[in-house]
Amino acid sequence: MNSRPHAVQRNVIVIGAGPTGLLLAGDLAAAGIAVTVLERRPHTISNLSRAFGVHARTLEQLDARGLADDLISVGSTITDLQLFGRLSLDLTTLPSRFPYLLITPQYEVEKVLEARARDLGVEFVHEAEVTGLTQDADGVQVEIGGTGTRRAAYVVGADGHRSAVRTALGLPFPGVSVIKSLFLADVRLAERPDGVLTVNGADDAFAMIASFGDGWYRVMGWNRRHEVSDDTPIDLEEVKEVTRRALGTDFGMHDARWLSRFHSDERQAPSYREGRIFLAGDAAHIHSPAGGQGMNTGLQDAANLGWKLAGVLHGWAPETLLDTYHAERHPVGKAVLRSSGAIVRLARAQSAVLRAVRTVASSAIGHSPAAKAKALGQISGIGYSYPAPSGAHKPAGHRVADLALSDGRRLYEALREGKFVLVATEDTAAVKGREDRLVRVTPAEETRQTLLVRPDGYIAWASHAPSEADLEEAVRAWTGSRPE
Repeated sequence: MNSRPHAVQRNVIVIGAGPTGLLLAGDLAAAGIAVTVLERRPHTISNLSRAFGVHARTLEQLDARGLADDLISVGSTITDLQLFGRLSLDLTTLPSRFPYLLITPQYEVEKVLEARARDLGVEFVHEAEVTGLTQDADGVQVEIGGTGTRRAAYVVGADGHRSAVRTALGLPFPGVSVIKSLFLADVRLAERPDGVLTVNGADDAFAMIASFGDGWYRVMGWNRRHEVSDDTPIDLEEVKEVTRRALGTDFGMHDARWLSRFHSDERQAPSYREGRIFLAGDAAHIHSPAGGQGMNTGLQDAANLGWKLAGVLHGWAPETLLDTYHAERHPVGKAVLRSSGAIVRLARAQSAVLRAVRTVASSAIGHSPAAKAKALGQISGIGYSYPAPSGAHKPAGHRVADLALSDGRRLYEALREGKFVLVATEDTAAVKGREDRLVRVTPAEETRQTLLVRPDGYIAWASHAPSEADLEEAVRAWTGSRPE
């Protein structure tokens, strides 16, 4: 450890300019924190990204930043998910303003997030490859190959599954390969598929086609007869042949602009925090592509961590608040690994036993409203919650639903200030002196409870008709004392 004295740092370095890093950098900058994004690529955005689905909970988070409507305008929506050819999940039943899956390529998500970050003053440094990290009691020194060093109070590694930050920390990345050989292709089609998303599997082949909305289509698939290494050459004829076996037609594929092989792993870092250094997104966890939850889970990591770092750097939150990032997000990452892994294993089932399990599971979920709601909650992200303090009222720790407010706005529009939101019918002195981190709103209709909502849209505290003393205690516990 470096023991030399340093000036007090009040900034954050985010390593990686993918969706996770961009959302986090924008949130910190919006909170008044100086942020630098280091990216090893020469440009932030690539049109050859893998992710293409944005789930309801992610859209809610983007709505809380005023970005959801812009993204929806460039995508298409689907309201029904088909699993295993026999299980249908109706997304219109989701209790959300966004009861669907938005199909849009990852680069469109990155565009809106980068534009926001730049507008808020985030510094971007490209072609900056991190080669080492050293942390001490005051901050973190980041070594950048060929260009020197940078220093910050905290560093967040959002630099993907081959994370240089995770490697520098010496953290293991335990897990297994779920699918040994997948291919991706971006193509034109002579025949247009019926839907935005076309998915099916035969006994030994699987293919999925998603529309980018601009005349290009993403094809993903696997061929159980031909599982090879990532560096094995691939051509369009192979993609067409597998697609025909899985879907019955290749839709006249032509003019591939990109062809690639990859393998799908399930891995998770044992810790998301090491001192002043954090991991988020694919640097912390990677999953199978089933359910399209990878990018979405990373964006939720960023939404959880940003306000906590800002609170500590501004001095109103204790350093221990940062421990809750791992405590809250690690179990979610683990749950996503399990659910996406179960989907892909059942989808690829070969043995009679696994196929029987798939049939029984599909039937059980399809005939149970509770099981179907749980499955929808996991895939869409709205079903995940965080541990609540002992003795807390039931809603604490759960995602907050969008509420109509008396001033004509919605609750998620009030969250755009990046502050805690107190939903209360009566005025209170608890807000006074905390206006920099807390705002009170009045619901349009009378509610049974007073709610204190975190900046990331989860309920911090709830109570029926609390006294002024109870309210002050709760607000102080979450947002700190008033300034002297």
